[in-house]
Amino acid sequence: MTLNLSADEVLSTTRAVRKRLDFSRPVPRRLIEECIDLATQAPTGRNRQRWHFLVVTEDAQRRAVADIFRRALAQAERQPLTTDDVRRMNHHAGSTERVFDSLRYLADNIHRVPAFVIPAVEGRTDHASAAVQSGTWGSILPAVWSFMLAARERGLGTVWTTAQGPLERELATVLRVPYDDVMLAAFIPLAFTIGTDFRPAKRVPREQVLHWDRW
Repeated sequence: MTLNLSADEVLSTTRAVRKRLDFSRPVPRRLIEECIDLATQAPTGRNRQRWHFLVVTEDAQRRAVADIFRRALAQAERQPLTTDDVRRMNHHAGSTERVFDSLRYLADNIHRVPAFVIPAVEGRTDHASAAVQSGTWGSILPAVWSFMLAARERGLGTVWTTAQGPLERELATVLRVPYDDVMLAAFIPLAFTIGTDFRPAKRVPREQVLHWDRW
């Protein structure tokens, strides 16, 4: 099933879906494989193709992974907010409150999500330079975003989270990932959406983020 959206519609309406995930419908393997096939058409540094995607749907494994997600979320270290962060977060009244409310909802119901997609990349960036980190992340992030766009076109909802961070090693053990060689980049709940009528998000004006020739 595809929604027959234009490219602009897919790009502008692929939302972080938390409250509108349909817990009652399993996601067919075929759809996930189609999204992975499109994801791996993304650019990758030096064509190394170090990406991997772990998909968790089996009940017992899903429960174990959901438990790690919930415990890791509680341990997450938050980056300090700058004055500009706070200004942008609250540019539209109520938007920040809605985000955190939906995050709490997702945490409370994470065990009900029918599939988890955990993108990974060969090579760790712990304590690496900014140049090394940008090369590694630049080789996994485009692929994951392509996956999320492909999911949207198929009526599936996703949300990029990094909740696995504090317990990444434990999650790697559960997934039998060689932690010393492979980095778990994100934790993405995946489900059909309740309705498909997503709209562009309210953002700060273009003038605040667009720079020509110099800052």
